[in-house]
Amino acid sequence: MARELNEVGVVGLGTMGAGIAEVLARAGLSVTAVEVTEDALARGRGHVEQSTDRAVSRGKLDPADRDAIFERIRFTCSMEDLANAELVIEAVPERMELKAEVFAELDKICPPDTILATNTSSLSVTELSVATGRPSKVIGMHFFNPAPVMKLVEVVRTVVTEQSVVDDVEALAERLGKVDVTIGDKAGFIANALLFGYLNHAVSMFENRYATREDIDAAMRLGCGLPMGPLALMDLIGIDTAYEILDTMYKQSRNRLHAPSPVIKQMMTAGLLGRKSGRGFYTYAEPGSAEVVDDAATPAAGGAAEGARPVRAVGVIGSGTMATGILEVVAKGGYDVRFVARTPEKVEAATLALTKSLEKQVVRGRLDETARDEILARVTGTTSLDELADRDLIIEAVVESLSVKEALFANLGEIAKPGAVLATTTSSLPVIECAKASGRPADVVGMHFFNPAQVMKLVEVVSTISTAPDVAATAHAVSAQLGKHAVSCTDRAGFIVNALLFPYLNDAVKMLEAHYATADDIDAAMKVGCGYPMGPFELLDVVGLDVSLAIERELYTEFREPGFAPAPLLEHLVTAGYLGRKTGRGFRDYAAR
Repeated sequence: MARELNEVGVVGLGTMGAGIAEVLARAGLSVTAVEVTEDALARGRGHVEQSTDRAVSRGKLDPADRDAIFERIRFTCSMEDLANAELVIEAVPERMELKAEVFAELDKICPPDTILATNTSSLSVTELSVATGRPSKVIGMHFFNPAPVMKLVEVVRTVVTEQSVVDDVEALAERLGKVDVTIGDKAGFIANALLFGYLNHAVSMFENRYATREDIDAAMRLGCGLPMGPLALMDLIGIDTAYEILDTMYKQSRNRLHAPSPVIKQMMTAGLLGRKSGRGFYTYAEPGSAEVVDDAATPAAGGAAEGARPVRAVGVIGSGTMATGILEVVAKGGYDVRFVARTPEKVEAATLALTKSLEKQVVRGRLDETARDEILARVTGTTSLDELADRDLIIEAVVESLSVKEALFANLGEIAKPGAVLATTTSSLPVIECAKASGRPADVVGMHFFNPAQVMKLVEVVSTISTAPDVAATAHAVSAQLGKHAVSCTDRAGFIVNALLFPYLNDAVKMLEAHYATADDIDAAMKVGCGYPMGPFELLDVVGLDVSLAIERELYTEFREPGFAPAPLLEHLVTAGYLGRKTGRGFRDYAAR
């Protein structure tokens, strides 16, 4: 049975250490908080004061409770004051030699049964443990920043950590109101191993000038529902901190995807450390500020739509979920819309689906009846491609098959009037192949809407090497008219969102495949620790494992990056017909729910 820990210590009172001390004191524990100098100690106390004062001002903490927190924390510069601690958590800077020195000193001061915990986010807990004479009493307790707010704690056991120590720390995490995941000692643990590979990939995308910082960040926020874009998150974490974590992970794993992108080291050397220095990928109002200010790289508002061709009439091809969603969005945007489906029955079904969707919005008070009728009046359906000959813009949303799309664009190249823009909604196929098939490649662009199109704000505007500038501008102008946020990229597998999302999902599958953590723990780590709306396995099951595998194969085929090779477990599940929610079983069994 786990023992109840009451006398605890924290060594290191930076932002993280001070936050951990506050969390422990809030839970009623007696805390000894240690720093090396009186100035550092005052700063640490200041961190706790600012945090608790902010909580009081927001009504989340009573003044009396704040006072009680300070009564439970003893601030000191003497490590000797930890002589009676049952647990000590070190939260000093992320340097192995410094942490090992702290652990060696704690080993001399603390009783033999004191648990020594490290808050490291990436260093080897095993290596730290051997700096003591009690490696079986050493464990990782990785809190997330800010510790008083973030609910996740990664409990990291080594091969020699006693089970009783794990039990005691898990019980403490529960007492603190945290969600804990218990895992082995591997570079980056769960959250950082998955998060920093993704961040590093985003930095490479920016470094290679594939897309702007604003478009990369907007794409991941709007396309995946993430709380922050990757480059803004890098600035928040700190470029130097990110470099240290990536470098440590690479040295342990030798995974090329964790080798820090060169620009990270260059920025660190130049002092561009992110928010804390006032400049990183973005420029901030002052050091420590979260306010982004314009700089030389800031794009002009509306600049991407300059020189657009005029668009009044739009054609939409397809009758599936995506096509009907685009149809609704375009009609709501005020355009005259004609859509093409393969049979009269499909034309009728798409019209009915549109009518039901609009009617539902009327019932919910989001649309009045007059607006509904005006939208429906702008829409006509047909089974003939020839009836798109007068359209200024034609958007195809048919099945994700290259041969089908090529045949369609070959027809559109002959049917569409001169100057008409031809757009494909493909999420993974080469836009240039559609452009080539049309015989008029300058007029072809990708407009990748996200599902459901009525809700998702993002459109990826994909230019091929042949796309005319005014054609890309037209896609941007139309997207703006539809109330969408368009981002620009060029024609390569995955565009922005899928190119960043699916390697991350693949890494999660490999982590599960290695029996490092359960699907539940991995999902919890990313949702609770990183604020993701869904864990990777929840998302894979929603997207469909077959769809995910197809995208991952496209990425691997294009980039030839060994780390992008689809995880064998994903391939095996698809082969077995376990495709996710749509079949009732994927990474989880939905039939029994």
